[in-house]
This record gives sequence, C-alpha cells and structure tokens, in this order.
Amino acid sequence: MDRLEAMRTLVAAVDGGSLSAASRSLGVPLPTVSRRVSDLEAHLRAQLVVRTSRKLLLTDAGRAFVGTSRRILDELDEAERAATGEYRAPRGDLLITAPVEFGRLHVEPVVLDFLRTYPDINVRLNLADHFVDLVENHIDLGVRIGQLPDSSLVATKLGAVRWITCASPAYLAERGIPSTLEELGGHDCIAFERLYATDSWTFRKGSEPIAVPFGPRFAVNTAYGAIDAALAGAGIARILSYQVADAIADGSLVVVLQEFQPEPLPVQLVHTAQPILPLKLRTFADFARPRLKARLEAG
Repeated sequence: MDRLEAMRTLVAAVDGGSLSAASRSLGVPLPTVSRRVSDLEAHLRAQLVVRTSRKLLLTDAGRAFVGTSRRILDELDEAERAATGEYRAPRGDLLITAPVEFGRLHVEPVVLDFLRTYPDINVRLNLADHFVDLVENHIDLGVRIGQLPDSSLVATKLGAVRWITCASPAYLAERGIPSTLEELGGHDCIAFERLYATDSWTFRKGSEPIAVPFGPRFAVNTAYGAIDAALAGAGIARILSYQVADAIADGSLVVVLQEFQPEPLPVQLVHTAQPILPLKLRTFADFARPRLKARLEAG
C-alpha cells in the first residue's frame, strides 16, 4: 500500500463528501478509491469513515488522522517545491475564520484585495463569534480577539481593540452621565449577548479588574443590534471600539466611564504550528499582516 496515495485519497473523499467524489476529482476508478481507504483502515487497525448512502462521515480517529494527513501532504508539496527550486505562483484553497463584525469590516476587504493579486488562490471566509477550533475544522488561518487559551497556536499581534461603554446624547441628557461604577445600576443597560446571558461588565479600578453586575433592560445577540438600540436612546451599551468608531466620531454615541475601561484586547493572526508553512498560507499571512495592522491603527 502506498500510504501517501491512500492519505491523498482519504482527504479527497472527505473534501468531496463521498468516495465517488474522490474518484472523480482524482481520476481514479471508484473500486480503487474504496480499496485504498479500506487498506488504510486495515493498516491502522481503526475505522476512519462511516459510509452511508448519502455521504461520508468521519469517526473520531478519522477526524484526527485526516487533520494530520492534510498537514503532511501540504508539507510534502512545499518541500518538493523547495527541493526542486520551483518558485511558481502560490495556488490552492485557503479557509480563514474571523469574528463576524471584525471580519466583515476588516478581514473581508483584505481578502478581496488578496484575491485580485493572487488569481490562483481561492478563499473561504468563515465568520463566527463562537470559538472555532482550527485543527478540527481544517482552518488555515484565524483572526482572534482576546487572550489565546491555546498556547500551541502560532500568533502574530496585529493591534488591539477595547470595550467602549457608550450611550446616545439624548439618553444621557434625560438620565444623566454616570461618573462612578456604582451609578451604572441606576441606568438602563443594553446587553450584547452572544452564546450566553450577560449580567455583569468587567471594568478596572486602578490596576484591579472589577465586575459590575447589572440587569439588562434590553438584550440582543448581535453587536449591531446593541448599537442600534443605543442610537435609539434605549440605554447604555458596551461595544468593541472598532464597531462604534464611526458613531463615536460623529457624536451619535458618547463614551462614558472611560477612566474605568478594562485593558485593551489583543487582535492576533493565528495558525497551527507547522515545520513548513504551505506557500499559499505564508503568502496570505505576509499580505494580510501589514494591511490589518494599518486598518486597526486607523481606528
């Protein structure tokens, strides 16, 4: 059994969703594709896929093996190009993830510029506010806001954003401007809730973080829903700085409790640790890094 051919076949089947799709993409007869996957499972003494009438499903062992296989095949392709001195234009598919609004405002414009510059690379941009595991989801590159819980990732800092507590001038004229954290409890608060309910905001007194509890008068699960509510005078909202930069600049929203804002959150470009980065990934990282830094510095 040629293990590399078997690995390529398995990855093609997973990407295509079936053995038939792998047969078509590789130009190999379907019985050969099926035999390669079966031989690989026999060699590993583990079931890698579950074959159903409609699609191919990975087992836990299969998910881990496919992730490793992708890295090995990418590294092999890159090593072959380096060994033969072949410096052709980067090509292939990239999967990138970023938070929804940051991705829409900053990452997507950079990606579109990149596609115009590198016509042989295709990009899928996955925007999500929940945690996305890069390895499990076969993602090449991610943008993360906040401290990284996974120290195994290779991270490059692009800049920082911060939480902004703000309200409309009309609301503050009617209800007053809070000058202490204790006064926040007497105000209507707008909660931006993602995957869980929010009942406190973290501020900072001196160098110490402090959680200030509140009961939201209005809660919504998107940042722009919270911004719209604040613009309508519904109360005080807490939004990341890049999301309200325009509203703060034109005076539609006013920052309050600024001296108590917590430490800025780092914005980082991350990827898994690899001995040799695929050319397509290295090319995008080199292209995106200075552009994303410039966009963050511009506010």
